[in-house]
Amino acid sequence: MVLPGSPGGWIVLSYTGDALAPPQRPVLRILRSVGDTQIAVLPGPAFGRGRWIGLIPADATELQLSLGAGTVLDRVARRSEAGIFLECVRRRPGNAAAAVVARAKGQARRVRDTLRGGVAVTRLKSFAGWAAERRVPFTGPVPSLAIRCVILAERGEGRGVQRTLANLGRQSHTPAETVVLWDEPPTETSGAAWDPDLTASDLLAGADALCLLEAGDELAPDGLALLAASLGNNDLAYADEIAPDGSPRLKPDWSPDLALATGYLGRAVLLSRKLVARLPALPIGPFANAVASVGIAAATACRHANHCPRPVARMSPVRDGDDRAPLLNRWLTATNASARARFQSGATDLVWPLPEPPPLLSVVIPSRDRPDLIVPACRAVLDGTDYPVIELIVVDNGSTDPAVLSFYYELTRDARVRIMSFPHPFNFSAMVNAGVAASSGQVVVLLNNDVGLRHPGWAGELVRQALRPDVGAVGAKLLFGDGKLQHAGVVVGLAGRAGHILRRRPADTPGHLGRLRVAHEVSAVTAACLAVARHKFEAVGGFDEDAFPVDFNDVDFCLRLAARDWKCVWTPAAELYHFESISRGPSTGAKRERFEREAARFTERWLSVIRHDPFYHPALSLTTFGEDLE
Repeated sequence: MVLPGSPGGWIVLSYTGDALAPPQRPVLRILRSVGDTQIAVLPGPAFGRGRWIGLIPADATELQLSLGAGTVLDRVARRSEAGIFLECVRRRPGNAAAAVVARAKGQARRVRDTLRGGVAVTRLKSFAGWAAERRVPFTGPVPSLAIRCVILAERGEGRGVQRTLANLGRQSHTPAETVVLWDEPPTETSGAAWDPDLTASDLLAGADALCLLEAGDELAPDGLALLAASLGNNDLAYADEIAPDGSPRLKPDWSPDLALATGYLGRAVLLSRKLVARLPALPIGPFANAVASVGIAAATACRHANHCPRPVARMSPVRDGDDRAPLLNRWLTATNASARARFQSGATDLVWPLPEPPPLLSVVIPSRDRPDLIVPACRAVLDGTDYPVIELIVVDNGSTDPAVLSFYYELTRDARVRIMSFPHPFNFSAMVNAGVAASSGQVVVLLNNDVGLRHPGWAGELVRQALRPDVGAVGAKLLFGDGKLQHAGVVVGLAGRAGHILRRRPADTPGHLGRLRVAHEVSAVTAACLAVARHKFEAVGGFDEDAFPVDFNDVDFCLRLAARDWKCVWTPAAELYHFESISRGPSTGAKRERFEREAARFTERWLSVIRHDPFYHPALSLTTFGEDLE
């Protein structure tokens, strides 16, 4: 879709999307008479409607809008800069003040970005009003699907049961059967008593799909219809939820590690008959843990899941048992999974075993000069790591500092160390490839020279994940020197290309759905600390030293692994400090021009992922580094 040329200024685009279309953010290309084409990635119409506010440069000649399948443009409107500024003053006065300072310094890009962050972005705590402006009821076709709804209830929850029953009766796609199961023989209304020997097949009872609810849960009027239309040939379909306190639970696309560790599937979910048939014939167990048990069982056996990125249910308070680890271990054992569950930082995490004996680990550190960095980095690997079999490869890019050269001479006395010369212009990707080629380990860890350790077990935590057959790259939790978050995974599309989520937040930030407390899938991780099995590194050709010699090479590498069905995992169990590129310095002048060239190549190669990072909800903002709405 091509929009008329614009003399510049602030505009608002409004558009409507199809609930069943693949999630895809619209893309706006701004053609300019001077300079490169600008690309803006817009918010996805996750709840039906989307809205974007942006500044068009004065030299724009044409606007090209790619909306994606099932999305139509509703309106284009203009806004004055004065109106934008006043709105920013009202909503986020700090942003308005920062924009004034940036304008005084002549920083036009910062003025634009700061004002956009003030008027286009909404905090999660204001979700209700934000969603009310965007939700469009679903009226599309629904397959003929016999859904059996099972409501779990405790004594005294009669009113909650009646509320849920009435709600199901008002659904646009009504269930074929609704059953109430009580933790004790029913005394308040009809239903049956919970039997601890029930299996998932018993709950399904021959229906096409199972929806397991708790007393008081309420679905949106189109809730079952959306779930039924989303199921298709998948094992399960799930949607977003509103928690009892009114906060949203905006879920990623299928993320099995996160589903097992946190139970994010919740109750807005349909289990298909074919999935239930594959589940082990184990009794679900105690009433209090029924929802968690069924969710864990489904996540262990699911092969294909479909996420409907809209809230379709408001949930009653959860009464699942506090300890998910025994439930998780029970179902993992039944499905012959080698992982075990543990508690970590208040959430259940999965631990994958290390083989005996552990494989050789090669740590590759590209470096040049800076004895204040390379000396402690090497000492930490060799003396501060408890992994039993390590080799260290330092790829040196022409160091001349006598202190560094002397340190290298000392290191060569250690049989675990090799100093490799790279006498060429700086090319981080080529240095990584050369270091890996010179190493011998079954698993390789790429490590920056500006990284410091937090605990000796970091390497083992990375290796145990990297050895999993379905895992490609593994990243660590990295902190700035002041203890704030530096790296908790990369969101593709953040800031227009790719960025670190929740930068500068406190180290113990749980993240949305508690995901920063557990190992989970992400689209990419930083090469400042990245583990990968050697054969997977070699299978995708290592880092792309031609297209991405300095920047975006790690994200590109992770996405090429994903294209081969090796997922990327971030784990908080490996925690290190990262002083972030202090050995390279900021990108200005020629460095900035080179960065923009590599950024353009990255956008061209991975625009489809930029438009939809599967592990980042399409309603969440790409403008800020937090978990905000846009």
